[in-house]
Amino acid sequence: MSLEIKVPPVGESITEVTLSSWLKKDGDTVAMDEAIAELESDKATFELTAEKAGVLKTIAQEGDVLAIGAVVCSIEEGGATAAINAAKADESAPATAKVEAAPAADKGATYASGTPSPAAAKILAEKGVEATAVAGSGVNGRITKEDAQSAKAAEAKSSTPAATPAPAAAPVKAGERSERREKMSPLRKTVAKRLVQVKNETAMLTTFNEVDMSPIMEIRSKYKDKFKEKHGVGLGFMSFFTKAVTEALKDWPAVGARLEGEEVIYSNFADISIAVSAPKGLVVPVIRNADSMSLAEIEKAVVALAGKARDNKLSLEEMTGGTFTITNGGVFGSMLSTPIINSPQSAILGMHNIIERPVAVAGQVVIRPMMYVALSYDHRIVDGRESVSFLVRVKQLLEDPARLLLGV
Repeated sequence: MSLEIKVPPVGESITEVTLSSWLKKDGDTVAMDEAIAELESDKATFELTAEKAGVLKTIAQEGDVLAIGAVVCSIEEGGATAAINAAKADESAPATAKVEAAPAADKGATYASGTPSPAAAKILAEKGVEATAVAGSGVNGRITKEDAQSAKAAEAKSSTPAATPAPAAAPVKAGERSERREKMSPLRKTVAKRLVQVKNETAMLTTFNEVDMSPIMEIRSKYKDKFKEKHGVGLGFMSFFTKAVTEALKDWPAVGARLEGEEVIYSNFADISIAVSAPKGLVVPVIRNADSMSLAEIEKAVVALAGKARDNKLSLEEMTGGTFTITNGGVFGSMLSTPIINSPQSAILGMHNIIERPVAVAGQVVIRPMMYVALSYDHRIVDGRESVSFLVRVKQLLEDPARLLLGV
């Protein structure tokens, strides 16, 4: 008796998924609740598990787009894996390749001299190529017009200085020019669609500032070992930026608002989205109630969500919502950028590379580790005064971290 395994419901707005890969092969024995395939929606990747133990019989193929409720595979009763006779095919493949390759090798090794056709003789004369140096492909070795036209490449490759007795250098082959086509994944298509939509439907502006990272770097250098020993996670920059953003949002709530129709929705909490580069594309998991979390709690949440993103284990709930987004292009070496808003949010903060630069401090030129920060915002909701003031507030909190603890 067999059991059909169907695509499960994965979200209210999701009507279809893509079978990205089989984790088990047709005929494999699987255990109950064992992961057998990966399904990918336009928002997340999740595993399909076996609903009973038995032998897997695949129905859908990798890359197939399946509707919710469609049959993906079936599981037959029994514990033995179906025999697959692939050894004979593998053994015959090399012999077949040799037989097919032989004529091409023979053809390349046969050079017949003959009389060029009038058109070929004219081309060879113009090039200064002797007819005896050209292999004719026509009847009885006759040199055709095409042979003469291709003689230019042969001449160029074989030309070496005649005056030197040194052996001719091996001809340098041009690099292979090739292209490949790859179907966009549902996640990539969704990201592309949303980014274009944001650019077309929002009045997006970007304001910039710079932050002296010396105070935070000093704190990290002084307490990182004790912090790691006590909390089990490293003390990174993301927790400081997240904490600074949540404090700044209290002063400028419009930056964390969103537009729905003709209404502006303000939140009295801060769910901070963190942009993470995952194997299949950009994902933005959310740290819930970040405004009420400590630096250690934020660091633990960032590590957990980033790990799930790398393993394609994020759930839809973990990527839904968010009132404000932080993206860190600095980890890839970005010096400055204009991040695109994560709709339906109204603003996003971009972090960048930390570079030691000369800056003026109290009338003196000193070297400080500086970071450019960029705030992109929807001008329909956020005015220039609010956006600039928000970014200045973030700068103040980062350059004087004691403010984060004292709330001043």
